[in-house]
Amino acid sequence: MKKTDYSAIADRYDHNQFRVDEIQHDKDLKNYLNNYHQQEYQVLDLSCGTGNYLVKQHHFLKDLPIKWFGLDASEEMLRIAKEKNGHVTFDHANAEKMPYHSEMFDFIINNYAFHHYLDKNQVIDEVYRIMKKEAVFKMHNIAIHQMPKWWVYHYFPSAYTEDAQRFLEKDMIYHELKTRGFEVKMHIHYRMEEIKVVDYLKLAENRDISVLTLISDQDYQEGLEKMKFDLNKNRGKTIINDFAEMFCLAGKY
Repeated sequence: MKKTDYSAIADRYDHNQFRVDEIQHDKDLKNYLNNYHQQEYQVLDLSCGTGNYLVKQHHFLKDLPIKWFGLDASEEMLRIAKEKNGHVTFDHANAEKMPYHSEMFDFIINNYAFHHYLDKNQVIDEVYRIMKKEAVFKMHNIAIHQMPKWWVYHYFPSAYTEDAQRFLEKDMIYHELKTRGFEVKMHIHYRMEEIKVVDYLKLAENRDISVLTLISDQDYQEGLEKMKFDLNKNRGKTIINDFAEMFCLAGKY
């Protein structure tokens, strides 16, 4: 399995406006805070990237007694995250070996990151270790096995081959969490729609989507040229695109 070098794309990572626009107020976190009243909460954004989630949630929940933490394996991504989040304690470390004592966190969020881990089982073990009793681990990611018509795979077919080596099937994720004692609830949000290719050209050109950094330069250039060719023939070119997101809540009870 190849690994994305985020130090090479950190400075252009936030140029992808979808990364900012798609972040919503975390209702699962808010529900947890409403149901478990205590003097202070410890919340960890695991693989926090450039800190966009933390910015959004801190503003949303600024009146609540939360100590925010962010961990990432990329120093360059953390550098950007720190510039946005003066209220967060950041740590540079791998998810397989986190610098936190056992039973430390009330809520751990993992957005679009689980596929990056080389030892996924070890990460789950670490997450379980650092969670308090009655804490919740939320995993949010794309579900590639349910979205074969994604525009990325349409124009860059080798991207699916790379992703198939990185992403676990939803059943396997459920099984690995369940066997460790988590109480698991998972759902997949799926949509299929017609999209305008022109709306996605800049995303492809920015090449910040991790799998586009893993395919060969030749495969990337061929896909980009195919997009441009289609648009030169028909500026209004559309394709059928599907997209699936997995939301998984794992409670330690």
